[in-house]
Amino acid sequence: MTHVMAKGANIALPAAAVRAVLRWSATPGAPDVDASALLLGASGKVRSDADFVFYNQPRHPSGLVRHLPKQQTSGGAEIIDTVEVELGKLPAEVDRVVLAGSSEGGPFRAVPGLRLLLFDATAGEGVPALAEFAIDDAENVTALVAGELYRRSGAWKFRAIGQGYTSGLIGLATDFGITVDDEAEADQAPGATPAPSGASGAFDPRSTPLPDPRSTTPEPGTFTLAPAVPQSPPAPAPATAPAPATAANASPAPATPPPPTAPPTVPPPPTAPPSNRPGTGYGYPQQPGTGYGHPQQQPAPPQQPTGGYGYPQPGTGQQPYQQQPGGYGYPQQNQPAPPQQHPAGYGYPQPGTGQQPPVPPQPPTAQPPAPTGEEFALPPQGPQFQPR
Repeated sequence: MTHVMAKGANIALPAAAVRAVLRWSATPGAPDVDASALLLGASGKVRSDADFVFYNQPRHPSGLVRHLPKQQTSGGAEIIDTVEVELGKLPAEVDRVVLAGSSEGGPFRAVPGLRLLLFDATAGEGVPALAEFAIDDAENVTALVAGELYRRSGAWKFRAIGQGYTSGLIGLATDFGITVDDEAEADQAPGATPAPSGASGAFDPRSTPLPDPRSTTPEPGTFTLAPAVPQSPPAPAPATAPAPATAANASPAPATPPPPTAPPTVPPPPTAPPSNRPGTGYGYPQQPGTGYGHPQQQPAPPQQPTGGYGYPQPGTGQQPYQQQPGGYGYPQQNQPAPPQQHPAGYGYPQPGTGQQPPVPPQPPTAQPPAPTGEEFALPPQGPQFQPR
């Protein structure tokens, strides 16, 4: 016989294993419903997250609580979602088993014909339910506790509850001590593979390493330009030395002092052009050239060659460049000195070709005989002393 339960009512369960079934009408557009179970201790909390059995964790580690695949009844008029519990084999520390449900796509008030049926799992097919609890007063909630299996005086009993949670399955699970790391994990569709903890795809600064700073210190002996900002044109380089272009609000880069500049090189003095005046050919003393910016020095007059034997020598104060002696025996007369030639240098015109005739070469100098210790007198010279 099936016990029709009201909210808050309870019955004793003679069966050692039960099958709790959430059942509703298959109406197009209606929310979908998922059944779940939580194994609680004497404190009213789960011992671990493994005590939460639902579509993403369909089997308890002990194997005593299982979530079965969702099915449709014959003809497809209704949908059923089932949880099986072996009450007689549960450890003593499990004090209660909460039978819960969650809706997807709308609140429970939009689910038509929702009810909880409790069957003896050891009985065969076609056996009527032990208890039936109609959930027809659910408000704007997406999760609820339909009923619970609990120990009392060494036996198991069932109580109809029908308490809703507006926070959904997440709120229901956390109320019983489940640690939820990712909301998307609890809101996944039935049959989906649960996402691993911490794999939500959100940015986690702890798992993203920061890039290493790049050393911007320039090597010794190098000249580094600071990066220029495109919005600010670089300053024009001065005429003396290029300076690194700096951007606005940018830190100045460490600059290496420029190498010392070499002192200006003094150009060599220009060479004097070759002179065409007399006295610059082979056999004549050369006149030192003068450079630009240096004081001019008058060259010494050329040495008058010594006259031959029998010729009078020029006296003190006589000017050089004398003409050749006249006829033999005639006294020589002093000739005026030729005009002084200016040395070749800056600011003086150079004599052209043919301006000054060259002086004929002088005869070789005759050396007087070496003294013998006796006075040597020259014979009278001149035509008046010649025999006629």
